[in-house]
Amino acid sequence: MYFLKYIKAIVESRICKFNNRFGINFLDSDSVILKPIKIGGGSNIYIGRKTYIGEFSWIEALENYRSKSFIPKIVFGDFVNIGRYSCITAINTIEICDNVLISEYFYVSDHFHDIKPNLNVSPIEMPLSSKGKVKIGKNTFIGYRVSILSGVTIGEYCVVGANSVVLKSFPSYTMIAGVPAKIIKIFSFETNDWIDYKPLP
Repeated sequence: MYFLKYIKAIVESRICKFNNRFGINFLDSDSVILKPIKIGGGSNIYIGRKTYIGEFSWIEALENYRSKSFIPKIVFGDFVNIGRYSCITAINTIEICDNVLISEYFYVSDHFHDIKPNLNVSPIEMPLSSKGKVKIGKNTFIGYRVSILSGVTIGEYCVVGANSVVLKSFPSYTMIAGVPAKIIKIFSFETNDWIDYKPLP
């Protein structure tokens, strides 16, 4: 009896392919999202194999806002690992590719409130706009409290330093950090190590 209660407690503490009242598209039964969690638009969320998303997160594919309709998609690849307290919201497309490792308090959104003071309304009443999809390439590591904003593509095998705010796209094999984020190192296949980035004069 105790064993059955233990198994039930484990099952009820997570969302997976077999415990999925949100209609999320799970590719296999090994991926889990830990509760508590806030999820919206589950039918527009796709989760690959052996992917883990920590508790207290918010994942939303927003189909409607202030009478405007969207066709959103959020895609997690295989072996993605995302820490607790993450916020992932889309009106366009967010794609997090295979083997991406993300620390806690992660924020990514492909949209923003289009603030126009002449409308004389509060920010929450402002319409939503997008500069384009967000994509995080394979095998990238994202540090603690990173924010990634609309229209950004991060390449493969990148490192994003803690507390960075990423406003533009970066190529593969780069280490970026700062507010706003910029390249600080690149990976050298000649030395098999990260080297300081020196922009062209």
